[in-house]
Amino acid sequence: MRRFYRPLARTSLILVYLVIIAGAVVRMTGSGMGCPDWPKCFGYYIPPTQEAELLWQPDRTFEKGQVIIREESLWVAKSDFTTGEEYDSANWEPYTKHDYAVFNATHTWIEYINRLLGALAGLATLFLALSSFGFWKTDKRITLVSWLVVFGMLFQAWLGATVVYSVLLPVRITIHMVMALVIVALLIYLLQQTRRNEDSRLFDKSIHNLLWVALGLTLVQIVLGTQVRQFIDTQIDLLGANAKGLWLSEPEVQFYIHRSLSIAVVLLNGWIAFQIFTKKLGYGMIYWVMGLIGIEVLTGIAMYYFDFPFGSQPLHLVLAALMFGLQFYLVLETRKKKISPETSYL
Repeated sequence: MRRFYRPLARTSLILVYLVIIAGAVVRMTGSGMGCPDWPKCFGYYIPPTQEAELLWQPDRTFEKGQVIIREESLWVAKSDFTTGEEYDSANWEPYTKHDYAVFNATHTWIEYINRLLGALAGLATLFLALSSFGFWKTDKRITLVSWLVVFGMLFQAWLGATVVYSVLLPVRITIHMVMALVIVALLIYLLQQTRRNEDSRLFDKSIHNLLWVALGLTLVQIVLGTQVRQFIDTQIDLLGANAKGLWLSEPEVQFYIHRSLSIAVVLLNGWIAFQIFTKKLGYGMIYWVMGLIGIEVLTGIAMYYFDFPFGSQPLHLVLAALMFGLQFYLVLETRKKKISPETSYL
């Protein structure tokens, strides 16, 4: 079982990042309510492709839980039945979670793909947890954290449901994003704990502490970024999708804090990279972090000064999530504790 553990951990991490990417695309395209129910989509395991499938029709068989749109409301089939020549309200009950009743095939399938990737990530983490029992005798932390990831995925799925039921309440979207980063951190921890014993590198307490500060600053920036994104969504509703030049004409204070802190991110990580280089500590991952920061800054500039080029918003978020993962890996890599040959893993 142990030999499958690291491949499963890598697969789980990749799938979680794919879910983050899909979630960013959902936000960019406004597809968050593409599936107004959960865990199914309009009551189907495979969602409809056209609105006609969601309209009442005579002589049509419906299964319990399937949804139709009637009089601008969602109605749910009470049981399995076949319709007659006229609509019978006794067969239906109103959907009570919210009053959003719009079908857009593109939005529906974007959200469905996001959920499908989430389900695959959940299965991968379940297999990961099962394989972790091979470490129980040598390192119980690996097994316990592996199962913590599974429970984290279940909690994340529940959060996804509450986001839909709240019709995309901003605070729940933020919590949903932060929870995804927590899962990323746990998976990176597991990969770092089960790696082979590598060459020992110099320990520098100041660098380790600075990396923690940099990681915390990145997390704050991500939270602020989701709030700025919500403000932009509101502006789109008020001004229209074609008024890109006006979306940030009168931004809220969160935008200015987010922009100002980006300078602190660049300076702090630049100083860390300089110290690692001059002290020859050997932590080359910091240069990947600096590369991501550079691209992150460029996408931020593009959104503000060039009216949100296509794809810039999801790219900005995904880069931040990748940067968080790399920074957390660096925090773990610079710990004083060393893995001895007796405790190294496959």
